[in-house]
Amino acid sequence: MAFKKGEDVELTIDSAAYKGKGIGKIDGLAVFVPNTAPGDRVKARIIKKKKSYLEAKLLDVLEPGPHRIEPKCQHAQHCGGCNWQHVSYKHQLEFKRDQVEDHMHRIGGLTHMEVTPTIGCDNAFHYRNKMEYSMGHKRWLSREEINRDEYVDDRCFAAGLHAPGRFDKILNINECYLQHPISYNILDFVRSWCIEHDIAPYNRIDHEGFMRNLVIRKAWHTDDLMVNIVTYKDNQDVVEALSYALQNEFPEITTIVNNVNDTRRPTAEGRYEKVLYGSGNITDKIGKYHFNIGANDFFQTNTAQAERLYEVAKSFAELSEDDVLYDLYCGVGTLSLFLSDSCKSVLGIELEEVAVKNAQKNIQENNVGNVSFVEGDMKDVFTEEITSEHGTPDCLITDPPRAGMHPDVVERLKELQVPKLVYVSCNSSTMARDLEELNEVYNILEVQPVDMFPQTYHIETVAKLRLKE
Repeated sequence: MAFKKGEDVELTIDSAAYKGKGIGKIDGLAVFVPNTAPGDRVKARIIKKKKSYLEAKLLDVLEPGPHRIEPKCQHAQHCGGCNWQHVSYKHQLEFKRDQVEDHMHRIGGLTHMEVTPTIGCDNAFHYRNKMEYSMGHKRWLSREEINRDEYVDDRCFAAGLHAPGRFDKILNINECYLQHPISYNILDFVRSWCIEHDIAPYNRIDHEGFMRNLVIRKAWHTDDLMVNIVTYKDNQDVVEALSYALQNEFPEITTIVNNVNDTRRPTAEGRYEKVLYGSGNITDKIGKYHFNIGANDFFQTNTAQAERLYEVAKSFAELSEDDVLYDLYCGVGTLSLFLSDSCKSVLGIELEEVAVKNAQKNIQENNVGNVSFVEGDMKDVFTEEITSEHGTPDCLITDPPRAGMHPDVVERLKELQVPKLVYVSCNSSTMARDLEELNEVYNILEVQPVDMFPQTYHIETVAKLRLKE
C-alpha cells in the first residue's frame, strides 16, 4: 500500500526506538511516532516518507498501553526537555537498556553481549543542577490554539524551552520539574519583570531586542545558587536593576552574572561576562572533591548520578596503587580527580584550552599532587612521546563526545594495548561502533547503562574491556 504525506493512519506501537520515538508497523513498514509508548494504539499523521520507513506525528492515543502514565508536567507533550515523561520510570530504565543492547548487537556486532540492567536515578525529577532557558518574541502554539476559529497571536515575551526542532519558537512554560522548584520561580519572575519594564526579548530572525537566555545553576551539595542573565546588548542599568530585584525576591541567590552575547551565535555563552553580585562562581562536590564552577564551565548536569557513574568506572578500572592511569577526553578533570586516590598517577588529555585551565585549577584547589593534564587534539597528542614522558598506562579511561573516538585514536589504542580499558559514553551507537574495532584486541566483558537524565531518552553507558591473551 502506498502511503501519502499528510495521510492519517492507525497503528499499535510495538517498541521504543532511538531518540525516544515509538515504533510500529503498517504493512511491514516501520513508522516512528514521538510521544508514544509500547502498547499504545494511536492515530497519527504521516509527515515524512522514506524508502524503508515513515515518520508521523501523534494525533490521538486511542488505547493507552500498559507503560503509559499521565505526565506530571502540562508541557510534556510539546517540550524538548522531557520527551519520555509519559512512560513510567521503571519502563524508561528497561527501554534504555534495550536501546543500548540493540546498539551493541546491531552496530557493534557483539551479539553475545547481554547488557546489564540500567542503574536508575533516585531523583527522577528535580535532578538537574543547571537549566538553560531561552527567551524570544514568538511562542509555540498548542494544537488546541491552532485549531481555534478565532485568530491566536503567537507574539509575546516567551520564556522557557525551545519546541523540538524549532529554533525560532519558545514554549512559554508555566512549570518545570527538571531542576529545583526555585528555578522556574526565578524564570517566571524575570519574565514578568521584563514585561513590566518593557524589556524586549531577543529576536533571532531580525537580531534585535535584549534578553536572550536565563541560565540557573543550583549546586547539589551546597546552598550555592547562580543566576546568569544572558543579553544581546551591554546595558548595565537594566541588568543591575534586574539583579537588585532578584536579590530582594530570592535571598537564596548567592551570585548573579551577566553574559553579553552580542553575536549571532545561538549560545548562552557570552563574548564577555560581568559579575553583578557575589563571587561569580558556585561550589559543588563529586565524591570528596570540590569544584568551583563558573557560568560557562562544564560540570556534570546530574551531580548525584555522576557519582554513581564514576563509581561504575572505578569498579571497572580495578585500579591498584601502582597503576598509571590515562583519562582521555578528560574535560575539567572531575573523573581524573575522583580516581586519583586509587592509583599512582593520572594523566588527563583534553582538547579545550579552557577546560584544561579549569582542570589544573581543580587539582590545585583540592591539593592533589598525582594528576597532570595535557592540552591538544586526542589524535595528535596521544602519541609515543606522551607515553615516554608520563609512563605507559596500566589502565585507560576514555569518555569521548557524542561522535565517539577519532579512528586514529582507536587505532592507537589497538597498537598500545593497555591491559585495562574503560569506555564511558553518552552515545551508545558510536560506542558500539568503536567497540567493534576494539574487539579485535580486547574482550568486552561488561556493558553498564547509567541513567543520568530521567524523563528523556538519553543514556550514559560504561564498558569494561580487558586485553586478549
